[in-house]
Amino acid sequence: MLIIGAGQAAAVAAQALREHGHRGRITMLGRERHRPYERPPLSKAVLVAAEEPILDVVAQEAWALGDIDLRRSSEASALNLSRRQVRLAGGEVIGYDMCLIATGGEANTLACAPAGTPHVHHVRTLDDARRLRAALQHRPQVAVLGGGFLGLEIANAALAAGATVTVLERATSLLDRFLPPEASAWLASGLRQAGARLMLGTSLGGLQSLPGGRIRLATDAGDLAVDEVVVAIGLSPNDGLARDAGLQIAAGGGILVDALCRTSDERVFACGDCTSQQRPGQAGPTRMESWQNANEQARTAAAAMLGAPVPTPAVPWFWTDQGPHNIQVLGLPAPDLAYVRRGDPAGGKSLWIGHRDGVPLHGVAVNAGADLRALRPLFEQGQPLEFDDFRQDATNLRAWVRQMRAGAASTV
Repeated sequence: MLIIGAGQAAAVAAQALREHGHRGRITMLGRERHRPYERPPLSKAVLVAAEEPILDVVAQEAWALGDIDLRRSSEASALNLSRRQVRLAGGEVIGYDMCLIATGGEANTLACAPAGTPHVHHVRTLDDARRLRAALQHRPQVAVLGGGFLGLEIANAALAAGATVTVLERATSLLDRFLPPEASAWLASGLRQAGARLMLGTSLGGLQSLPGGRIRLATDAGDLAVDEVVVAIGLSPNDGLARDAGLQIAAGGGILVDALCRTSDERVFACGDCTSQQRPGQAGPTRMESWQNANEQARTAAAAMLGAPVPTPAVPWFWTDQGPHNIQVLGLPAPDLAYVRRGDPAGGKSLWIGHRDGVPLHGVAVNAGADLRALRPLFEQGQPLEFDDFRQDATNLRAWVRQMRAGAASTV
């Protein structure tokens, strides 16, 4: 078994191969010098914690028992499907019986500030996060380009470190593709109260280095001078190796995989941020950049590579910490959903359900993760619901879920 990539998905897949009984060799190729590590803390705890947290995807003891041949600082430069071989950048050739591509994604960059530009940061790797952490020690003026989940996590961390923070976002509201308008407005209000300046509906025209290490940002709302710039404008799938090998790539990017995470070559599988997969209810193949998706695709791919039963696909789930608040998302958003709300985010806890004709498809919880988990069976059964009691704070939510499930079962 050859695994190309050494991140979250790669490590989970390797562990799953062993759990399914594979006793043959597992070789893993990783571009970085580190063992596989968790990425979610990079934009949060790694930036502000007094001590850097332990980030191992697999505990050191379990990793040793797994007997994985990890080749650090090793990059695959070519994949030969007919010969079942991978060539490394240094020239070495490695053969395989089955191959798993878990190459993740690359942070999008600006043409006017490519990677390596002084005082311009992209937080994708542990080394990236450590460089930004060092810069934040001086309590600088920071501009965060991008108001997505990553950019806002970094903005909150920078505020906690004592930095002065400005967030530039082209959209006129925060996370409008993922949150209902009420939740988006609450999030923006909280950031402003925490001290952040939000420049919404603002486009960047250019970037210029100034004497003394400062940076001038030219925007359609005027110029802005800062000490550090964080670029958080999304991720591109690292699918070049697969593309060059002739594997099928989705129209929007990403290695196209089926429900088993199999590519267009029967002996090559792929999982994680580098993939695009057709999911129920979606018009076409989509990429899903989440911790949960990386783990679940990894387990699915490992089982399928060995011909073992694959796990049942789970309802998509995502979480983010925004300052003192935990936000969890269940299901997938769509522009035509109607939302009902329970609780008030101003009071510290709220929960929205986005539905189509009563069928729950999207849930958003603010400091109410346990309540959202209780709703999961309703999302899984896909039955129309009545929401009058859900809206009432006095309603016992778990009892309401049992009642809705029983009502759905009685109509079958």
